Amino acid sequence: MRGDLVQKLAARCLSTGLAVLAFVVVALTGATGWGLALAVAALAAAAAEQRIRPGADLVAETALIAAAVLVGYSRRLDDGLDPALVATALVLLGLVLLVGPLRTAGNLEIRVANLPVRSWTPLIADQLGTALLGLLAAVTVAAALALPAAVALVASLLVGVGAGVVALDLARRRFRPGAGGGAVARALRRHQPEFLLYFSAPPGSEYQVTMWLPYLERIGRPFMVVLREPEFLAPIAAATSAPVVYCPTLRALDEALVPSLRAAFYVNHGAKNSHCIRFTQLTHVQLHHGDSDKAPSANPVSGIFDRIFVAGPAAIDRYARAGVQIPAEKFVVVGRPQVESIEVRPEPVRGLAYPTVLYTPTWTGHHADADYCSLPVAEELLRRLLERGATVILRAHPYTAQNPASARQLGRLTELLVADRARTGRQHVTGAAARELSLTECVNRSDALVSDVSGVISDYLYSGKPYAVTDMGDEGVRFVEHFPLAGAGYVLRRDMSNVDEVLTGLLDTDPLAESRWATRRHYLGDFPAESYADAFLTAARRELAPTQALAAPTPV
Repeated sequence: MRGDLVQKLAARCLSTGLAVLAFVVVALTGATGWGLALAVAALAAAAAEQRIRPGADLVAETALIAAAVLVGYSRRLDDGLDPALVATALVLLGLVLLVGPLRTAGNLEIRVANLPVRSWTPLIADQLGTALLGLLAAVTVAAALALPAAVALVASLLVGVGAGVVALDLARRRFRPGAGGGAVARALRRHQPEFLLYFSAPPGSEYQVTMWLPYLERIGRPFMVVLREPEFLAPIAAATSAPVVYCPTLRALDEALVPSLRAAFYVNHGAKNSHCIRFTQLTHVQLHHGDSDKAPSANPVSGIFDRIFVAGPAAIDRYARAGVQIPAEKFVVVGRPQVESIEVRPEPVRGLAYPTVLYTPTWTGHHADADYCSLPVAEELLRRLLERGATVILRAHPYTAQNPASARQLGRLTELLVADRARTGRQHVTGAAARELSLTECVNRSDALVSDVSGVISDYLYSGKPYAVTDMGDEGVRFVEHFPLAGAGYVLRRDMSNVDEVLTGLLDTDPLAESRWATRRHYLGDFPAESYADAFLTAARRELAPTQALAAPTPV
């Protein structure tokens, strides 16, 4: 996060500094050519800042660059006051002032993918900033070549007319909305979705949705995905054929929730979930995006949902253990359908000479009480695994890069494995190669798991293969009390003082093989392997069964 802040600050300083320097050089010196060159550099810096800081306010920079270019243009022409150049200046001033508000207005419009409707205005509004930078670059080239000012005026008018059309359409949408909503709402009514998946989360969290999409599609009813952040629209739309709708405002959400909907599914406890839960005609179902003994897995906020789908009885016990009182009838045990493709090893394999070990460190969490990350102490673990001839699959949490210290620690582990691969030929899997594999593929390739407290352990438990859990809080005997799933695994102390003992149990003797099966039933339900996902599909269809004629959802 600190590195991201430094990058944004550097981009801001570079674009602003170059814009000021370009204006000063052109306005106060005779070096017009150098000033125009600096203007081009400032435009490139502004474009880079737009990529680093989407939605950045560049009014000051673009105004300075435009002023520098126009002054330089006037000097190049040397014809006195050119009316075309004056008109160009007025058009550019209008664009500089309008681009930001138009982009903001466009971002307040509903957007959709995978639905036969096109809404071009918000998309064009979002690109007006880039168009303005391109226009300024073209005017700069025209100034450098001393082309007639009419060339710059025509180019400016073309962009200006486009911006005007966008402004008029956005005003019409705002002040004279169509009866029954816009084109998106009409298309959704024709689609007749029976349920929606609602999603709001920080960047990089789309995996929470994509893990559920195949099973939502297997329900066999029309549905849609509702997003509250625009960056998820493209990746999630690419992962499903269902309509994906981005609703930036509550007004847009009201428009998208059409009368055919009966239920809403959620995959996290995001703060914006309350924006959808206010629709009381819907049945609201929490799915979660993993099953673990982490503190967030017993979030009291779960109580606001009508149903809480859980993998097994252990999840219900987890809430009770945390003192969270939720009526028993809200819980529905559905298993963890994502594990259905995991290969089960019914008999323990002991004395592995060249094992493949999956290591899945989690991230540091938003709060100290949710920091189970073992990356700071993992180097000793990996060295001991390599000494035992193990091939390692290092698959870190997607949020790891958000913490610069964690990113550096992960980098050192990756370097260690790359060096060992070069020396021994063992095909360790790290970095992008590990992320390209699904968790199921990683589980199926491995003989054992070393993990921090996370949902990965519950998924791995389905395989029947052994696992070790890191005790990063140095809780000792209390660790299993707080994280019962560790009781069927081998607990690795933070100081790695028992690493040899743990690896012997994990890869050689495996004394906990029998107890894992009872734990597996408790955490993942007791469903037949050949139809394991049917428990979820049946429960979901039950929530969609019509009990009464539903009117259009009305917020409370």
